[in-house]
Amino acid sequence: MKRNLVFVLLLTLFGTGASAQLKVGKLLKAGGNLISAVTLTDADIAEMSKSAVEKMDQENQVDTSDYHRRLQRLTENISVDGLKLNFKVYLTKDVNAFACGDGSVRVYSALMDTMSDSELMAIIGHEIGHVARTDTKDALKNAYLRSAAQNAAGSVSGSVAARLSESQLAELANSLAQAQYSQKQEYDADEYGFEFCLKNNVDPYAMYHALDKLADMSKTNRNNASAIVKAFATHPDSYKRAQRMKEKADALQH
Repeated sequence: MKRNLVFVLLLTLFGTGASAQLKVGKLLKAGGNLISAVTLTDADIAEMSKSAVEKMDQENQVDTSDYHRRLQRLTENISVDGLKLNFKVYLTKDVNAFACGDGSVRVYSALMDTMSDSELMAIIGHEIGHVARTDTKDALKNAYLRSAAQNAAGSVSGSVAARLSESQLAELANSLAQAQYSQKQEYDADEYGFEFCLKNNVDPYAMYHALDKLADMSKTNRNNASAIVKAFATHPDSYKRAQRMKEKADALQH
């Protein structure tokens, strides 16, 4: 059953022609990791996320001064059911943030420069929303499946993370930082971020203001945009997302 499911997924990746099916057949013979990719557990995802984030932590300059202290002050009392959160700031010109299945949340200093405290909290809530709604899990799982297919890794012994090559780990790390979600997933994460703000006594208009800023940035910085800005550039109704959050905040005032 698992093998048949892998076969169907690989046909989706490589096509249905005779040559594609031959390639898929060879990959199935070689790749025990292809089967494990389909059956990844939440623990596997958390382990892979942890390994990918550790690699990113090593490759980025992690702030331990002003940015770190600001983020620590904002997040020291927040909690999310089922996740033990840990936060770090990357010193970079990219405007971005992401959260992972192991509870790691990484915020880029350029985003912190752009956002007020309340807006930054809204973005953090939005990113945690992608984890809570399994968007990040699905993105990482798909990235692992593609990597396993391309590399045809044959070993099935040891943990999932232990089987990753350096190049595969780099691919997964990139998939976390540069993840692109569907329009519905972004809307749902907005909703989560809005409720996150309310739960943590953050200005209910914070999500509206943050989304509005990012939508503005996507118009002026399209060609050299960071991941979070590109997401707005590729979704034509970005301002509608912001307006929806404003309407929700307005409703609380009545």
